[in-house]
Amino acid sequence: MGIADAGGPLLPVGSPSQLRLHGIPHARTPTVSSAPIFGTDGVRGRAGEGWLAPGVVSALGRTLGAVLGGQGRSRKKRRVLLGHDGRRSGPELCNALARGLSAAGFQPLTAGLITTPGLAWLARSQDFELGAMVSASHNPAADNGIKLFTGSGEKLTEELEAEIERRWRLDPSPSDDGGPPEFDESLELAYLTRLVDKVGAGLKLDGLVLALDCANGGGSRIAPRVFGRLGARVTSIAAEPDGDNINRDCGSTHPEGLQGAVRRLDAALGIALDGDGDRCLLVDERGQLVDGDGILTVLARQAVARGEWKDRPRIVTTVMSNKGLARALRDVGVGLVIVDVGDKNVVEALRRENLKLGGEPSGHVIFGPENHYIGDGIYTALRVLRVMRETGESLSSLASAFRSFPQVLINVPVARKPPLSSLGAVQEAVRGVEAELGDDGRVLLRYSGTEPLARVMVEGPDQEWITRRARGLAELLSRELGA
Repeated sequence: MGIADAGGPLLPVGSPSQLRLHGIPHARTPTVSSAPIFGTDGVRGRAGEGWLAPGVVSALGRTLGAVLGGQGRSRKKRRVLLGHDGRRSGPELCNALARGLSAAGFQPLTAGLITTPGLAWLARSQDFELGAMVSASHNPAADNGIKLFTGSGEKLTEELEAEIERRWRLDPSPSDDGGPPEFDESLELAYLTRLVDKVGAGLKLDGLVLALDCANGGGSRIAPRVFGRLGARVTSIAAEPDGDNINRDCGSTHPEGLQGAVRRLDAALGIALDGDGDRCLLVDERGQLVDGDGILTVLARQAVARGEWKDRPRIVTTVMSNKGLARALRDVGVGLVIVDVGDKNVVEALRRENLKLGGEPSGHVIFGPENHYIGDGIYTALRVLRVMRETGESLSSLASAFRSFPQVLINVPVARKPPLSSLGAVQEAVRGVEAELGDDGRVLLRYSGTEPLARVMVEGPDQEWITRRARGLAELLSRELGA
């Protein structure tokens, strides 16, 4: 059994000797790697190893404090908010960050078990200079990561990350002084109150049967309380994190259990969060999955129906969104701004284009200024529930406007990988297929990053037609590059 931390369920925290019992090495002398610290979404890796060894994390905390200390508003307000999801390694990595931040003169506090969007909102609203969420989102329990937010709830810029890494490499020694961060139970309550009283204002869910999958993650404690306080009859699954079961056959990456629960309970809705609560997939009353594209369809069409969007209504999506989304929204006059994969890209486009809604098929839905550009799975579910209540329609009815176009993916073994743009015959064939598809489909060609393969993907409204075209492109690629 783990040791109870002040922020929630039983999880191992405390001294290095305690952590060794749970297989988390306590790195006393960090090894400097040539690999960058920050990836596309903060620090990510195997818990207890590399950048996520406790000694390295403590040094990172000290460097964070040193860099951000020069940008702070006032030394009297140099507070840092920490939080973690349901992983066994979370509390100790929070402790390690706190040691370094304390050494740099910051006051670290922790919200304990919390969602990433909850921490980002609290950092913004509760006068913190920095928020640090220890989470690896939808990854397995053995992984972990650190997501950093400014006092405005925004992720750090690439320039600031580069400066932190440069300064860390000048002094990577661990920070051993300082105790664990102080737990403040009022923080979770503030976030809960905001969701219920502000986001859920006027939303009455009395008697509505909901099935809720918390992925044994950061939303395990707060999400059932939010929907319950609004009157719903909530049945929670995967809401008992034990340190090792986060995302294991549950959550937004494994919604099959939730689909079964919706059918058994005759529920009106199923809600699946991911490990850190920034994603949300839904299950309609028939047990059918509604992904991020379906959720965007429901929200955007309702915004148009209410007359909320003027002047070229558009939403932001990524290249991963299905073409069925474009068709569903084109019918009501809504266009798409398409960006590369990643919530940072979605947020950047929302700000640049002054838009209010964007997201990805994974269920990472981002609202603009009204939610400070923070993707929040609980917030997203509340917004969809509001549409259901306002219209009196079921989720299956609301989402029926979105019909996912079929896709065909073929892997082609290749002997070499020249730029695909240099293959004239292949490019001409692609243009021909795209011309036939028009706005109702697409072709994607790319190489595998790890295998000697080229991938051919064709998407369109007719399964048989796209299958023939995909096979034709695959045969052409094989003749050009075949192994």
